[in-house]
Amino acid sequence: MGADCCGDEVSTNTSTTDDHHDDGQGRWWQVRELQLAAVAAVLLAAGWGVGRAGFDTATTVLELGSAVVGAASFVPGAIRRLLRGKIGVATLMMIAAIGAVALGKIAEAAMLGVLFSIAEGLEEYAVTRTRRGLRALLDLVPRTATVLRSGAEILVDPQQLRVGDVLVLRPGERAATDGVLRSGRTVLDLSAITGESVPVEASAGDVVYAGAINGGGVVEVEVTAVAADSSLARIVHIVEQAQERKGAGQRLADRIARPLVPGIMLLATVIAVAGSLLDDPRVWIERALIVLVAASPCALAIAVPLTVVAAIGASSRTGALVKGGLAVERLGRIRVVALDKTGTLTRNQPRVVEVVPANGFSRQQVLHVAASLEARSEHPLAKAVLAEIDTPAPAQDVQAVAGAGLVGTLDGVPVRLGRPGFVDPAALNTDVTRLQTAGATVVVVEQDGTPIGVLAVRDELRGEAADTVAALRKLGVSVAMLTGDNPRTAQALAAAAGITAVHADLRPQDKADLIGRLRRGSGGIAMVGDGINDAPALATADVGIAMGAMGTDVAIETADVALMGEDLRHLPQLLGHARRARWIMLQNVGLSMLIIGALIPLAAVGVLGLATVVFIHELAEVVVIANAVRAARTVALPPATAATQTPASEPAKQAVLAAATPPAAAGAGSAGARTMLTLSAAAASTPDEPDGCGCEPGCACCQPATTAAAQTTAPDRNARR
Repeated sequence: MGADCCGDEVSTNTSTTDDHHDDGQGRWWQVRELQLAAVAAVLLAAGWGVGRAGFDTATTVLELGSAVVGAASFVPGAIRRLLRGKIGVATLMMIAAIGAVALGKIAEAAMLGVLFSIAEGLEEYAVTRTRRGLRALLDLVPRTATVLRSGAEILVDPQQLRVGDVLVLRPGERAATDGVLRSGRTVLDLSAITGESVPVEASAGDVVYAGAINGGGVVEVEVTAVAADSSLARIVHIVEQAQERKGAGQRLADRIARPLVPGIMLLATVIAVAGSLLDDPRVWIERALIVLVAASPCALAIAVPLTVVAAIGASSRTGALVKGGLAVERLGRIRVVALDKTGTLTRNQPRVVEVVPANGFSRQQVLHVAASLEARSEHPLAKAVLAEIDTPAPAQDVQAVAGAGLVGTLDGVPVRLGRPGFVDPAALNTDVTRLQTAGATVVVVEQDGTPIGVLAVRDELRGEAADTVAALRKLGVSVAMLTGDNPRTAQALAAAAGITAVHADLRPQDKADLIGRLRRGSGGIAMVGDGINDAPALATADVGIAMGAMGTDVAIETADVALMGEDLRHLPQLLGHARRARWIMLQNVGLSMLIIGALIPLAAVGVLGLATVVFIHELAEVVVIANAVRAARTVALPPATAATQTPASEPAKQAVLAAATPPAAAGAGSAGARTMLTLSAAAASTPDEPDGCGCEPGCACCQPATTAAAQTTAPDRNARR
């Protein structure tokens, strides 16, 4: 942090290898620098008292003792650094203290030692305090774990757990490491990890993360990672690394502070020599020593790093991993947020909401062909189709056509499945248009060259999406939606979320190119996606934010910020916190520069004495520390309401969907079909309308979403995305 400039190599680095149950300097009175400062202050006060009684010799001894004790907190470190060829603020203070004693200003030297030790101690305590929240994550791991071995339950240290062990979790107990639920059902409390208060239901095969609290009955969990490699341990390790990464503001402070120290020594030397040649050497040497203290940049050196440590630590406690000071500073400047649709605005849990068979075919036939092609696919849309068929028979010679669909053979007959632009819906074109306009992703199924039906797959909007968009706008942040889905589906979902700027029919590289265009003149843009498919866009944005990254190594590693939970409301919470932290950084840097700029000339001309300069200098450092610690404060999200816990609130759903069965659909061919979807008018933005996405009115990147909406058959790339 400010080790190069301040004190005895004060470091912000902590290690997960330390005993995480050790509080260390958990209380301010346990900090060594503050203990020495207290002893030195008592000796100095005693010296003043004895001096008023007329005992001059005793006064000198007590004041000298105070100076020695106070100097013990920084002089040894300054000497060690000098031996390595490094000069810091402690070096300046050591020279000033020695010079003051040599000039007979013993009381001033003692005061310098007391106040500088207090400032150094408070800095150490502030760093420890801001780190405590991070270490508390490791404390989520229990001291012991119950494991089944040889048919018996035994207690072991979590570090002794092996992959394949079976953990026994009783009600209220925490998981010691990551695992998979073997059987049964339970409810898991992940609030300490993700920052979300709503418990998560878990059943056999679901992942149980380290630190999760079992809120149900006794369950067995099969260990999938040793404690040192658990998701919780990786999170702590990433945050620790992030706190050491420097942002632009911190690098600026370092660039100013480091050369300033030797520059101050040169200035003091010039003042002492030039003044001695013209006037009383004793007066000018004393002024030179005062300048050494006045110009020392300790407050400047810690102004930004301490704020960054506090802000990142606080974010980690609310379920957001912010990777470094640069990310904190950029988050504070964000004015545009681009949201991916699938998995960000929606729940990434698509389901088949309607099947429209062609004349002469049944709903079951359409699903049978579709499920046969999708039988070995891991795509979310494939899972939605497979959920409709109990035991699908895989098709033969299945091949994927990138961005289009699947082709194969079933019982010797060629079959295809894909977006309307890949498979011609023919007579089903009207149904395709209706379903897309109603907000569904449409897949056309073809058998032996004839379209036999269409599937409507819908991924429901998150219940908190509209509230999140409103909260972002309240912060002055414009919101745009980016998706590979067709324009009609995109517009319908965007309308329910309250988003007017919609960019649809985009491939991953298209999203990255669009982000690049939106960056120009935006002041700062953040891209929020899943961290995998959106990797190019996340990398192009000023800040890439991965949503729902808990347990996803790729998302955590590639994004600048990873939101561990699934509650989208953490996004405006994070942006608001980052803005506050950036403002605190600017306040600290400005105050530090102001103090230095004011004290140097006043000290050089003799207006301020050593005691006064020491007091003002150290008081400024204390103010900077106290201000930086404010970045550790966070505002908790309000409890999730019913609307945010359900897939989508009824009013939002009714804004785009209404249950009805069109007369044209009634007939033998649609027998057994599900309730059909119809459009309840959703307004689409026009190219000339200010859309809040950061674009100019009528810009080229906004055109696809509006012009394509007028087409009767829009490409549906998301059918295979």
